[in-house]
Amino acid sequence: MFVRTESFREYIREYPVITAIVCINILVYLAAHLPFLPNIKVITSMIGINFLVGQGEIWRLVTPIFLHIQLAHFLMNTVAVIIFSPFLEKLLGKVGFINLYLFSGIVGNLATFILLPSSYTHLGASGSFYGLFGFYLSLILFRKNHFPKQIRQSIVLILVLGVLFTVIQPNINMIAHLFGAIGGFGFGYFFLHYGRGKRTS
Repeated sequence: MFVRTESFREYIREYPVITAIVCINILVYLAAHLPFLPNIKVITSMIGINFLVGQGEIWRLVTPIFLHIQLAHFLMNTVAVIIFSPFLEKLLGKVGFINLYLFSGIVGNLATFILLPSSYTHLGASGSFYGLFGFYLSLILFRKNHFPKQIRQSIVLILVLGVLFTVIQPNINMIAHLFGAIGGFGFGYFFLHYGRGKRTS
């Protein structure tokens, strides 16, 4: 499920939405770091700033999902999407998967805007990433007979490690992580009980 055996060309052909997300992440990262590009302008126009969201710049609920400044943060989120997303793109389809990814990230960023101070700034795809695992959690809770025990245990373990990482790492937006996961779980619940997933139960 999480082991990738495709060639590079096969992966691009099979998972076009994931490929597009990764390409956007790479392009934005380069635009924010290459010395001959207006780096500061890229960062300041995309980063989540609660005060500016309150002033009407609502695109900042979306753009931080694709913005990373630290290399480790960029690599971790991008590699995680490459490894853990393919099953979901196949299950949900192209439109369904991008809806899940954006919905989870926006829920996390909206909760950040509502619950954290107006001076708070944030960036990164972690809310979307945790949304993927929120969706996986809904699958193993409501369709557990469809997954081997080893897969269910792997998902739970990754969720636990994600929670520990959120708690012990400094400068982590715990609100975005938590509510991104809640958003993904809610998306999964709706998909399985009222959406296309209901027909396959």
